[in-house]
Amino acid sequence: MVSFASDYIAGAHPAILKRLEETNMEALPGYGTDKYCERAKEKIREAVGIPDADVEFITGGTETNQVVISTMLHDFEGVVAAETGHINTHEAGAVEFTGHKVLPLPQKEGKISAADLKALMETFYGDENHEHEVFPGMVYISYPTEYGTLYSRKEFEEISAVCREYGIPLFLDGARLAYGLASKACDVTLRDIAGFCDVFYIGGTKCGALCGEAVVFTKHNRPAHFMNSVKKRGALLAKGRLLGVQFDTLFSPVDPRYNLPVLLYEEIGRYGIGMAERLEKIFRDRGYEFFLETPTNQKFIVLRDEEAARLSEKIAYGFWEKPDDDHTVVRLAASWSTTEEDLEELEAALG
Repeated sequence: MVSFASDYIAGAHPAILKRLEETNMEALPGYGTDKYCERAKEKIREAVGIPDADVEFITGGTETNQVVISTMLHDFEGVVAAETGHINTHEAGAVEFTGHKVLPLPQKEGKISAADLKALMETFYGDENHEHEVFPGMVYISYPTEYGTLYSRKEFEEISAVCREYGIPLFLDGARLAYGLASKACDVTLRDIAGFCDVFYIGGTKCGALCGEAVVFTKHNRPAHFMNSVKKRGALLAKGRLLGVQFDTLFSPVDPRYNLPVLLYEEIGRYGIGMAERLEKIFRDRGYEFFLETPTNQKFIVLRDEEAARLSEKIAYGFWEKPDDDHTVVRLAASWSTTEEDLEELEAALG
């Protein structure tokens, strides 16, 4: 069966597996103190345009969100997020488990607005009893969002301005960042994101790596004794080299023999978006209805229940929601591992 169920259904990009094999027998120190981790950090600092940024590697997205949020917040603070945000819906209460409440905001196509954020902050501080409430101490957004949508430069500017006004950090979940940056609808760069955000992470797990995310603290704001906090939360990998080698490879030129400026991470994003556009065309050419317009690698299609059942016999997809009693919204995700043959199988299954 062909799978479009997610963007981490395959193992790792061949270039990463090759480097892991080449470095496999090297004896290296643990916990991210090896030369590959350091080299990867330097490459990421260069890519984000902040030479003194603090870069740390964590094993996965949920661990990253939990560690970053819980270490940057005071014990009386919570984190503001879209009601559909990953930390509020699909992480089994990982953030709340650390004692920090997720404070949900209304969303439109997966995004929060600066106006709603401003209203929340004004309402909170306008309440004479706010000392008895959970303080909004951070704002969490994702790029792309859970709905595959993107914040515009203007939206970034407006949201970050509210965060600066109230002195709270803006944290961006970049689990699918490669696909967001590669989208034709993207009007920001990686360096722009680094400028708007106080902390963000560059997703590896969904963008060609076996596992791992690279957290970037942009304003000398890495929490003290961060490694200790990561280990306390069970997210420190003893063989940190695994993450270092992968990100060193992701942030290397596609073909170093010719010193091409395109990084593997960028190429992975472009390829995934190209496959997603072709996947979208397959459905559009057959007259299918889309749940919403998504310019990234996740596509949401409305199917009659019998169509969804029939398609599931040959194609693996993700269930999204039931808009009514007779239809199902399904999600299909393209990625670095999507092949021509996969798309041909999809076409054949749709008829």
